[in-house]
Amino acid sequence: MSQIDLLRFATAGSVDDGKSTLIGRLLYDSKQIFEDQLEAIERTSLARGDEYVDLALLTDGLRAEREQGITIDVAYRYFSTPKRKFIIADSPGHVQHTRNMVTGCSTADLVLILVDARNGVTEQTRRHAFIASLLRIPHLVVCINKMDLVGWSRDRFQEIRSELESFVARLQIPDLTFIPISALQGDNVVDRSTSMSWYEGSSLLHHLEDVHIASDRNLIDLRFPIQLVMRPRSNQLHDYRGYAGQMAAGILGVGDEVMVLPSGFVSKVESIESYDGQVQQAFPPMSVVVRLADDLDISRGDMLCRAHNKPNISQDLSAMICWMSEKPLEEGMKLSIKHNSTWAKTLVQEVRYRLDVNTLHRDNSSKQLALNDVGRINMRTTSPLFYDEYRLNRTTGSFILVDDQTQVTVAAGMLLTHT
Repeated sequence: MSQIDLLRFATAGSVDDGKSTLIGRLLYDSKQIFEDQLEAIERTSLARGDEYVDLALLTDGLRAEREQGITIDVAYRYFSTPKRKFIIADSPGHVQHTRNMVTGCSTADLVLILVDARNGVTEQTRRHAFIASLLRIPHLVVCINKMDLVGWSRDRFQEIRSELESFVARLQIPDLTFIPISALQGDNVVDRSTSMSWYEGSSLLHHLEDVHIASDRNLIDLRFPIQLVMRPRSNQLHDYRGYAGQMAAGILGVGDEVMVLPSGFVSKVESIESYDGQVQQAFPPMSVVVRLADDLDISRGDMLCRAHNKPNISQDLSAMICWMSEKPLEEGMKLSIKHNSTWAKTLVQEVRYRLDVNTLHRDNSSKQLALNDVGRINMRTTSPLFYDEYRLNRTTGSFILVDDQTQVTVAAGMLLTHT
């Protein structure tokens, strides 16, 4: 099982589009639910007076979620098939919980957007498609749900597909797939539907098992942010000095020459150690300990890269952010920024524009961002960051902003070229 590929995917869509039901159906039909779990949701469904077993209860775990019948927090579920392991982030659909959706999608390889076949494309559908594009998630699957309530209509499916395709064409999503489903009845979720013979594509699970994600990772630009300096207190290892972290990009091999930022010193990789022992190469998303041939002054927040292929190094930053606080972002605000393993203070110098996620119109007159707003800002940090544009590297191009007084995360951001 340890050799099986891992796919992280997030669900999104409007309220009552059936996201939690879909995940429950996916787990149930793929035989991923224990008997006691099934018995528990059967009892809860019966107590609530439901005429069917509500599989959404598998993911809606909060009391407020069950009372209101909506998803509020991001719920994570894990399952596997013989082909692949999966981590699902079930994101809320309500507009006031858009920030939770950003959190759930931040590490996803694929986003699954549900559309109610009766309601068609809504404001939240466009909002979530845009956020998926903004987060540079390469694979987008649109599940047009509740096809049983529109008579399994091929025309309705094509109508919704055409409308959303015209909107997505203005975004940057390289892989777009449409699947007609009924999450409640299980059509096209795990097994192909017999009610929609006109659909010639694969079921949702088959698509999730076979979608190609290996080429999505940046294996060219070596980036290894240092998270921890390893100095074991042992007589046998008194000369040991290793640098622990997770590979953010590129391929690192034993004997490779690397440059340490910010010092600029150059050394060679003496060994690479993983949880399973020594390896000859490391690549994303492996977590390893790297030992160098020379004793250098290296600490948390430093980075290993190639001497001829360095990241951007700057205190002046430009970024797209999703604002997550009820207190508006304004010019002159002072915050803390966390970028990889580095913390710094930052000053918001300019709100360049607020983006209307429905029309993609830029409001250049807006000088503040409200809760769930997306916009572009310029800021200056107290120390330089080593970063790449988010479109080139989602790991080194992303950050969060934190309120110093409350220690609450107030924004998630994606770094751009400063122009």
